[in-house]
Amino acid sequence: MKHVFLLLLALLLPNIALASGAVHETINLTDHWLGYTALAIFVLAYSLVILEEKLHLRKSKPVLLAAGLIWIFIAAYYGSHGMPDAAEVAIRHNFLEYGELFFFLLVAMTYINAMLERNVFDALRDYLVAKGFTYKSLFWLTGILAFFISPIADNLTTALIMCAVVMAVGKDKPKFVAMSCVNIVVGANAGGAFSPFGDITTLMVWQKGIVQFSEFFDLFIPSVVNFVVPAFIMQFALPDGKPEASSTQMTQIKQGGLTIVGLFIITIITAVSFHNFLHLPPVFGMMLGLAYLKFFGYYLRKASHNNLGKLEQPISHTSDDVVDEYDIFDSIAKAEWDTLFFFYGVILAVGGLGFIGYLGMASAFMYGELGATTANVLVGILSAIVDNIPVMFAVLTMNPEMPHSQWLLVTLTAGVGGSLLSIGSAAGVALMGQARGYYTFFGHLKWAPVIALGYGASIYVHLLING
Repeated sequence: MKHVFLLLLALLLPNIALASGAVHETINLTDHWLGYTALAIFVLAYSLVILEEKLHLRKSKPVLLAAGLIWIFIAAYYGSHGMPDAAEVAIRHNFLEYGELFFFLLVAMTYINAMLERNVFDALRDYLVAKGFTYKSLFWLTGILAFFISPIADNLTTALIMCAVVMAVGKDKPKFVAMSCVNIVVGANAGGAFSPFGDITTLMVWQKGIVQFSEFFDLFIPSVVNFVVPAFIMQFALPDGKPEASSTQMTQIKQGGLTIVGLFIITIITAVSFHNFLHLPPVFGMMLGLAYLKFFGYYLRKASHNNLGKLEQPISHTSDDVVDEYDIFDSIAKAEWDTLFFFYGVILAVGGLGFIGYLGMASAFMYGELGATTANVLVGILSAIVDNIPVMFAVLTMNPEMPHSQWLLVTLTAGVGGSLLSIGSAAGVALMGQARGYYTFFGHLKWAPVIALGYGASIYVHLLING
């Protein structure tokens, strides 16, 4: 039981003090009342996060409070012992890491929201609904699209779009909807594992400089295996036939929608170029990409005003003649602020607990006694229970000495491990709300052995080709 407790501590409580060379002396507070209090605060806060759906309390609120309280205790204690600068240096290091990730994610979310506002994803959904595919074809098509869209967008948005497709065509086939949602979650998480843009954890690994952009594609085949193995087995339980043809009118992409898709791709190229050629953090390339969208938004607004002026004369026109006015700040305002603030609270709270010294109790056991492969496999399993953001953040700040193939392995397992349970990823949690009554925790759990088979197969294939 002690080893299990140490394992959990190793994964959840990174030692931020070791990450900053400016802090030469720290105090081990793991056996002090302050350490126990901080740990209790964190456990209570994360318990409220887990119960978010039951309590209707947004997950950012408890972790923001926990982060503030933990660092108040740390700063007060170090100040009373004549080391007021130690806590400041450590928390600044934490905040700098968060700041880079915050602005990177904010730009990505703004682009996704802009594409949503221009009806890009709605048009894709309506196109798939109108094609008259069979249930089996839709099962594979939505899963494959989830796999290939999530590396560019994010796994949450991708899963919601594909879920809208299966809900639109299969409401009279609950089994089809439930199985397709499971497949979409697995596909979106697997697709996000081989791209820095597919998941927050892969973005963290890339921005840390541990895995280069091109090296993520070494995980492509293991990710494919992770998706295909459970999908292949599940397809035999799908209902036969195909849904009735839908008479729903096709959604038209608003002016500039496809251009925004192109600008997003150019923004990704810019971020990668900043990192690879200029040796600057990729977040600066993303911020430059935001300028692309801002200038194009200005063009759309001018076009809208000009178009409305032409329509003042009494002539007949269709809705396509009107250019809807676009405001980029609406897209920024609709970013997932709860997720961004949750990310802040987790990094600061976990960083504070690591500064107290809990990681030192468990790091040797984690990557010493168990070994890198076993430890990294367990990272993925734990990601199905606990959010993969603090888990990966812990591993990165632990920075254990292990081969590059093991860093790729933990990137893979942290990304796809959340598929084992419906609550293990943002995609799964979101789909339980969107497909309420169709896709449930126990409905996903029914296929957990098959998903675990894909999880194990992807690890084996990775070690075989990349080990």
